[in-house]
Amino acid sequence: MAKNLVIVESPAKVHTIKKFLGSNYEVMASQGHVRDMPKSQLGFDPENDFEPKYITIRGKGELLAALRKEVKKADKIYLATDPDREGEAISWHLTYALNLEGKKVYRITFNEITKTAVKNALKNPREIDMDLVDAQQARRMLDRMVGYKISPLLWAKVKRGLSAGRVQSVALRIICDRENEIESFIPQEYYTLDLLLDTKGGKKPIVAKYYGDISGKKEISDKESLDAIMAGLKGAKYSVSAVKKGTREKKAPLPFTTSTMQQEASKALNFSIQKTMSVAQQLYEGVTVKGYGTIGLITYLRTDSTRVSDEARAAAEEFINGNYGQEYLSAASASSKKNGGKVQDAHEAIRPADLNIIPAEVKDSLTRDQYRLYQLIWKRFMASQMANAMYDTISVNIKGNNQVFTASDSSIKFDGFMMIYVDSDDEEDSKVHPLASISEDTELIFNSFDEKQHFTQPLPHFTEASLVKTLEEQGIGRPSTYSPTITTLLKRHYITKEAKNLFVTELGEVVNQIMVDSFPTIVNEKFTANLEALLDGVEEGSVEWKSVVKNFYPDLESAVEIAEQELAKVEIHDEVTDVICDNCGRNMVIKFGPHGKFLACPGFPECKNTKPFLEKIGVPCPKCGGDVVIRKSQKGRKFFGCANHPECDFISWSRPTTEKCPKCGTYMVEKGSKLVCANDECRFVENVNKN
Repeated sequence: MAKNLVIVESPAKVHTIKKFLGSNYEVMASQGHVRDMPKSQLGFDPENDFEPKYITIRGKGELLAALRKEVKKADKIYLATDPDREGEAISWHLTYALNLEGKKVYRITFNEITKTAVKNALKNPREIDMDLVDAQQARRMLDRMVGYKISPLLWAKVKRGLSAGRVQSVALRIICDRENEIESFIPQEYYTLDLLLDTKGGKKPIVAKYYGDISGKKEISDKESLDAIMAGLKGAKYSVSAVKKGTREKKAPLPFTTSTMQQEASKALNFSIQKTMSVAQQLYEGVTVKGYGTIGLITYLRTDSTRVSDEARAAAEEFINGNYGQEYLSAASASSKKNGGKVQDAHEAIRPADLNIIPAEVKDSLTRDQYRLYQLIWKRFMASQMANAMYDTISVNIKGNNQVFTASDSSIKFDGFMMIYVDSDDEEDSKVHPLASISEDTELIFNSFDEKQHFTQPLPHFTEASLVKTLEEQGIGRPSTYSPTITTLLKRHYITKEAKNLFVTELGEVVNQIMVDSFPTIVNEKFTANLEALLDGVEEGSVEWKSVVKNFYPDLESAVEIAEQELAKVEIHDEVTDVICDNCGRNMVIKFGPHGKFLACPGFPECKNTKPFLEKIGVPCPKCGGDVVIRKSQKGRKFFGCANHPECDFISWSRPTTEKCPKCGTYMVEKGSKLVCANDECRFVENVNKN
């Protein structure tokens, strides 16, 4: 009987796939890449047409020997690595590492690890797609250029062990830019005015918001404007001047891509991006489910496509029709919409491999995290194939003494897809609807006013989910890069996470400034997005991969040479302080570590004494008169506090100054090019000329 060898990437897939195939199939795992460029070198030769150099990855020798042994026994070899650029490159490297030339070698891919999918893949083998391989080679070399050329400069300037990255450094700049916006944001005062009205027999008052007067919309920018409006409304009688009823359609969501799955899992399940990908990998590769054995529960998890196969769509229609009714079927599948021209549309969206495996029925076979993510994916896909939800809407105009207030409301008319799936940003309709029965004849009875002072808010700090969304919107990175990019930034201590928010550390600010000053092109969002588009062109066969590399390298090398000359002039000496070492009596010096500055004894290694570094900013503490110093939170976020802590509890996230507010006498803080009163009730702003 013929002997066939199937090589996959992950050992977890081996057990899942083995049970689908007969005894004449042997299944083994490459355990990821088997060849790569050497770590000690750039890995390619610019003088020799940028030809890459590949060597066997250290530690893979025994594995390759075992694979070669099975190759000799096999009549046919099927390379079944992941269906993306990386998987295609691994298969290509295996053909060289296992000396497969002259053998019957076939490339097979499957989007889900089910018996049907694996069997169909074996019936439809193909050759290795060199366009995909070349796209991966080009990406790898571009990343190598940035990392291997710029990282040594960071070591010389800041500290050994730091790194730059083609996508990583752009992501860091995006976070830093957001932090600068937040830091320099000046709140603007404004007011809102709500009018509460009762109706005869109404159980809940109508809340109408101030719109303006009969001449048009008006903003309430200060207390004087509010007082004028209130004076004009004194003794007013209110009546309904217009009622407009209609319907609104809420479209069914698209099925998950990698990015949208990461975002929704973060918001709905409180998963980190890394955790989402780890759990999704388990669901894809296969879990043991009672009644089914070991089976892959979801389709491939790295995709930016929303396409759904005809078979999956037909299965969804049958399930929806049988379980919810004909009216819940989508008139036109949401997943048939255009995908924005993104790469990897040959893939499918992330969906359940078998719709009949309902989450509640397999809950006992899964871990809590596996169950929650599988349920989210199952419901999202099912919702994407269901009918849109319909709302009844009503908007009302209310007049009083030539002032206009508006009230609006909506209630679900037909729940459609919302029967099984409600997005984390939406609220279920369970409220009372006081506008439902209102008409122009309805008598309105004044109840009260609700006037509130507000201040405009800056953009929020990035979360992992919102950063992924921004990277995707700007075309930076691809599905496989989002998680490792954020993980690297956290690991290098360039950013830190508090609750869900991401903050830049002092070290991150220093590294970003070097990149912005010396390599502005590398950290330019549009330039990086354009590179991604070129890599997509390589994958599609319309761009020659070496031309991308050749065009990128000379500019980078030139920028590195200039930076080397400029940075060579900057020598960072250890700054001597007046703090005396408790152990040996020397004056301690300022050192820079992964978490920022600290005090160390210059007698190292004989004396290893260290202390936290408290940098004074030359401002007395507003509470006790002590020195205000720069401190760090446990997560590495910078703030300003009193040197006499814990006796004095003064802290400020904005830099305090010696200036006093001319209105209330409170200390002022720096906000970009302005000074702002630290008293939230005052908020006096003064422009300053900062050098």
